[in-house]
Amino acid sequence: MEPATGKSSLFRNILARALIFGVLIMVFRFAYVVSITGESCTLSSFCFFSLPQNLNFIVPGASVPAIVGNDAVSRSDPRRDLYTSKEWIRAVHFYSSVFQDLISEGLLSPHSKSLCVETPLGQEVFALKEIGVENSIGIFKKAAKPLVVKGEGHQIPFDDNSFDFIFSGGARLDTSARPADFASEIARTLKPEGFVVVHVKANDTYSFNSLLDLFSSFNLVKTIDMAGFDSLMPYIREIVLRKDTVIRNYGGGKIPDGISGNKCSVPGHKRELVQKAEPLIEEEPLKPWITLKRNINNVKYLPSMVDISFKNRYVYVDVGARSYGSSIGSWFRKQYPKQNKTFHVYAIEADKTFHQQYESKKKTVTLLPYAAWVKNETLRFEINRDPGQEEVDELKDKGRGMGRIQPVKSSGGEVDEIQGFDFAEWLKNTVTESDFVVMKMDVEGTEFDLIPRLFKTGAICLIDEIFLECHYNRWQRCCPGQRSAKYEKTYGQCLQLFTSLRESGVLVHQWW
Repeated sequence: MEPATGKSSLFRNILARALIFGVLIMVFRFAYVVSITGESCTLSSFCFFSLPQNLNFIVPGASVPAIVGNDAVSRSDPRRDLYTSKEWIRAVHFYSSVFQDLISEGLLSPHSKSLCVETPLGQEVFALKEIGVENSIGIFKKAAKPLVVKGEGHQIPFDDNSFDFIFSGGARLDTSARPADFASEIARTLKPEGFVVVHVKANDTYSFNSLLDLFSSFNLVKTIDMAGFDSLMPYIREIVLRKDTVIRNYGGGKIPDGISGNKCSVPGHKRELVQKAEPLIEEEPLKPWITLKRNINNVKYLPSMVDISFKNRYVYVDVGARSYGSSIGSWFRKQYPKQNKTFHVYAIEADKTFHQQYESKKKTVTLLPYAAWVKNETLRFEINRDPGQEEVDELKDKGRGMGRIQPVKSSGGEVDEIQGFDFAEWLKNTVTESDFVVMKMDVEGTEFDLIPRLFKTGAICLIDEIFLECHYNRWQRCCPGQRSAKYEKTYGQCLQLFTSLRESGVLVHQWW
């Protein structure tokens, strides 16, 4: 009997070791699938721990029970807790309601091939599947499969004309660093006559029109304001657009859309902003240098009134820049409200005295060492010798050069020949209406030539905001009771220039 018992014990030991070995193989395979391939167990081609295909669970609290099949999340998926959290369910409820309204209006159907752009966790995709739009997928820079695959709004990883419906929620278009590319990719991947729906925070007229400019190949279907579902976005503006059947070029040329030939009309949403601007100073100040310090606190900057998120680029043009610290470093960099946008700066300065200062700023500032003028020609750059020249020289040393260009030979002062360029044409070739353009102009009297040229060419419509120093025969700081003989214009003529700009819909501020 003992030999038989020994054989049975040996058999059990061998069987136990075989079972342990089999379990180790399964564990190794599971670890390989999850850790190496980065997929959930249910997506692998071979996994001992996958759930049956017909096993579902119900997300509690859903207005329409959210049934998640094995293709969405398995019991072994660590994201299961996320999918059943209150935050997740609240988001799914919200988006389900949004999509059901779109279905009832005929803007979305259960058969629509749908894409949710830049959805980190995929609640929007889940909501679409919940209401029966099964052929739905989301993209984000980090995949969260099976709901979200890797991709970004400015580089959607799908072919042209792939989707019937595209959705972008969570104000992701507002915060995109490349909104024009974001819109262009949506236009590329959406089928003709397809619908795109975006949820944005911005609710002013300026931002609304800026967004429509990004989607130039779309028609506006509707816009509606609604309450959000969390504190991060308590207010939402929903905008629905339909893609035209005629395919357009999404590359974005340099010819502004709103300018026909050399004519333009400042749109109404820009004209409205002029009404909100600080009032012009009607009476000539006796001490303009003091008035500037006081008035700068009253300036209603455009970005303090509207959202500028939906612009292609952000550009600051300093015409008559002087030194870097004169206005770019001391005012624009520190005080202008840029809404966390990165601006490219163009410094236009003819006086070679200041050129060396921009050598170390090449990465952020483009220097144009020429004179802004009404055409391309050689000019004479004059340093005048007015009364109180000692003070002028002192100011120049501080970075406020007193240079003045002359199209003809001058009768006195230091004169250098410089190259002038057609500023209006340069502007039309450099920026578009989809860019946000701020300009400061301090050109020692040449503004009376340049501003009319901007209107004549239509380039004025490309500028969103102007800070203009108008030069006139002002009272001199050095010599009480004496006016400067350097300029012929009067304060009244300057005031007329500012008034005409504002009446034309241009947001201009008085500058000294």
